[in-house]
This record gives sequence, structure tokens and C-alpha cells, in this order.
Amino acid sequence: MIKKENLDKTNAWPFVEAKKLLRERKSFIEKKGKITLQTGYGPSGLPHIGTFGEVARTSMMVNALSQLSDLPTEIITFSDDMDGLRKVPDNVPNQKLLNDNLHKPLTQVPDPFEKFDSFGQHNNEMLKNFLDSFKFNYNFQSSTSLYKSGFFNPTLKIILKNYDGIMNIIIPTLGKERQQTYCPFLPICPDTGHVLEIPVLEIDKEKSKIIFDNKGKKLEASILDGNCKLQWKVDWAMRWYALDVDFEMYGKDLIESAILSTKIINLLGKKNPSGFAYELFLDEKGEKISKSKGNGITIDQWLEYASPESLSLYMYQNPKRAKKLYKEIVPKAVDEYLDCIEKSKKQNELQLLMNPVWHVHNGNVPKEDMIMTFSMLLNLVETSNADSKDLLWKFVKKYKLDISEKNYPIFDGLVGYAIKYFNDVIKAQKKYKTPNSKELSALEALVKTLEKCNDDMSPEDIQTLIYSAGKENGYAENLRDWFKLIYQVVFGDENGPRMGFFISFFGVKETKELLMNKLK
Repeated sequence: MIKKENLDKTNAWPFVEAKKLLRERKSFIEKKGKITLQTGYGPSGLPHIGTFGEVARTSMMVNALSQLSDLPTEIITFSDDMDGLRKVPDNVPNQKLLNDNLHKPLTQVPDPFEKFDSFGQHNNEMLKNFLDSFKFNYNFQSSTSLYKSGFFNPTLKIILKNYDGIMNIIIPTLGKERQQTYCPFLPICPDTGHVLEIPVLEIDKEKSKIIFDNKGKKLEASILDGNCKLQWKVDWAMRWYALDVDFEMYGKDLIESAILSTKIINLLGKKNPSGFAYELFLDEKGEKISKSKGNGITIDQWLEYASPESLSLYMYQNPKRAKKLYKEIVPKAVDEYLDCIEKSKKQNELQLLMNPVWHVHNGNVPKEDMIMTFSMLLNLVETSNADSKDLLWKFVKKYKLDISEKNYPIFDGLVGYAIKYFNDVIKAQKKYKTPNSKELSALEALVKTLEKCNDDMSPEDIQTLIYSAGKENGYAENLRDWFKLIYQVVFGDENGPRMGFFISFFGVKETKELLMNKLK
């Protein structure tokens, strides 16, 4: 166990939020004997990387709680799969099928992939399979199942009893036109199967029934057993109440909803959960990532290009700052993960609690030494023309004779990821520079400088000679432009590895030949 003095001192956000939860919910969690955390998922589109972020971050909270309290914890992953399908996602097949089933509960919409009983079930299974692959501990709950089984019935009756109070909370937040038709309860139409947003004519609290105005026709519906579902903000409060939720994090776009849901659960007679609003995920254009648009990077894509742990680390960092999620950020995220592992080896217990990898690995930080950065490995894929893991490993072993795959599992994974990422993302973006006469002369001088080098030299000594070559050939005032020229000619990019280290690893003779081939 971590020393109490270090737990008191650390300001790593999972510990800050866990302490806040224990303080705010002390009497409630002691009474029920456990801590319940919830994450929400709207299965109107394919599982989203933001959903993973919510579960990963909540799991980091659980890790912190385990150090601060002996009470058992539970993460409920709740799927709002009884919600009506409002629009057809852009990134799924059989668009007409979905269009023909708009406004039906997601668990009543046919699966466009033709694998499961419904679109909602398909997306739920994708989410569960993904979370299972990360070995998250969670309790999956389906909105449809809890409504139809009667689990929510007691809370639904309390909500109907407090109908007027809830309307007084919600109505002032709506436009005048919407105020005329709003009802917290949405009946499921017995004829079309649609989730209806229609006004109320009469309420029978004793019989738990509501008579709605369905375009001039009376529609009598029980609020129990899945015959009605609740509007979003009331539904959220109902989950907190019925599931005794102690903590939930949510995107900053839901702050106003959380405020209203808090007022509603307080009206119903319970205290709201401890909350944590995180910033949103953006695509490369700075636009909010959307399940229906499929913009940004998907879960599957990240895992093709980098390890699950690198994604978890990315989710840990700065949760209250907007984060861009697209393919080009992957190498930086991987290198930050490797750097955090390296730093952990020299850190004391308090420093470790501030290191993201402690939270990513639940306190069990890997001890593996770093062979090279992921960015360097990507350069190696290009310069070696390696198209398979075996070939790239052979190249690595040519210069690192004392290593084997089994002793470097993290790096072994990177070898495979680097080949895939280079071929899918980097290759198409390469723009190799054709040097002008002045630049050509400077690079030819660099080739002559490399003739003075050998593989026994240290990376620092090689780097010094490269500096000298630049200074002596027109780049004394701006060595950044010198290295930029080398990178553009050799790697087709304005940025690249530290050349002394690259040459030391790649080989002096091989680098000279590589450069000469680029200058032809």
C-alpha cells in the first residue's frame, strides 16, 4: 500500500477526485457498504473512442479509491439503448434500413450489419467486446432491460408523483413552443413503435398512467414496464436515483444537463453523485468528434497503430483540456508513454503517483528499458524498407546484438505498430525535397564528413561533426534550417530524429549510402 503521507500530498487528478467523492458521499457509501461509479453510453452510433476514455478514466478513479478506502467499488456502464434513433449515422451500411426505422428505440431498430437482433444490441456488443479486451471491470446495464423488467418502476412512480416539481425545473429552460408540448415521459407508440414526444392530456398517478394527445387522438399509456421512457435529463436523474450512483464524469457539453438532473434527483429525495466534467475530444480541424460523423480516429485505428496503454495514457493526461484525437497524434502519445516509463525508474513513491503510467498500469509500472523512441522506429521503417516484423527485428539486432523479442515485449509491439502506421499514415504524406545547388553542396559536404566517422563513435561525437558540417557550409546562423534540410531530403518531413543517435544506430556506412541515393 502507498504511504498515507504520500496519498495526502499527491494532486494527481484521480486521487483529487476520489478524495472529493469520499468526502461528499461519505454517509451514503458507508451506509450501503460500496462505491458505485457510472459511465454512460448512447448506442446511436458505433462505439466511440470518447466512451473508452470515460471508462478508462473512471477505472483510474477506482484504482485511486482502492488506495484510499477498503470499500468495494463497482463501475456501471449504462447503455441508453431505449432512446429513439434520431438520425442515420454516416458510417454504417444499409442506410435505407435505418432510415425506415427512425424514431424507434435502438433495440427495436434492425441491425444494419445483420449480426445481432438490433442496432442497439450490435453497438452494445461492440462496446463490451472492446472494454473486455482492456480487461476493464464493469457491470453492463441496458436501459431497455431495466425499463422492461420493471427495475425502474418504483423510481418511475416517484417521478410521476413529483411530476409538477420536475416540470417547474425543466420548463423554464425550454423555448415557448417546446414548453407547450413537453412531458418528461415519452410513450412508445403501439402502432408505429416510435418513441413519441407528444403533450399530456391527463395524468392518473394512482394507476401510473398518462393520457397523451397523439395528433388529436387519445393515447393511454402506462409509465411502467417499458411502455414509456423518460426524457434525457429526467432519465439521467432517474438512473442516479435507482442505481444509487456515487460518481459520474461527463463531457463539458453536458454540464447544463447535469445541473438540471441534480435538481431533479434532489427533488426526488436523494443527493446527487459527485461529478467531474471533462473537456471534449476534437478532430484535426478542431471540431467535436461525433459518433454519427465518424470523424477523428476510431478505437480500432488507434489499436492498429499503437498499444492500448498508450491510449490510456493519452486519456489520463489533462482531462480538463480539449484534446485532439486524430491519426497524426499517435507517435507523440506513444513516445510520451515510453518516456513516462523511463522516468518512473528514478522516481520516489510520491513522484510515481504523479506519473501517468502508474495510473495506466494500476500501480504496476513496466521495468522494460527503452531501445528507441517510436518516432525513431518509424524513421527506421522507412530507411530500412522493412515490410515485416521479422525483417525490422533483424535490422534492429544488427546494431543491438544483446536484445531478444521475449525480453522486450513493449518494443516488440512497437515494431509491428511502426510498420502499419508508416504504411497507412506516413507514406502518403511524405514530401521529399530536391535540394538546390547550394543545398546540394552542403549535403555533399555532409557525406564527406561521414567518411570521417565510424560505428565506434558515440552519438554525441557524430552529432558534433554534423553541427560542424552545417556551420562550415552556410548554416552557422541557423542550424535549425540545416537539420530541417537533412530531414526533408532524407525523411520527407520537416522534423526527424536526433541525427547522431540515428546514425549511431543505423550505421555510418548505411547512412552515407542512404544520403547519396537521395542526392542522385
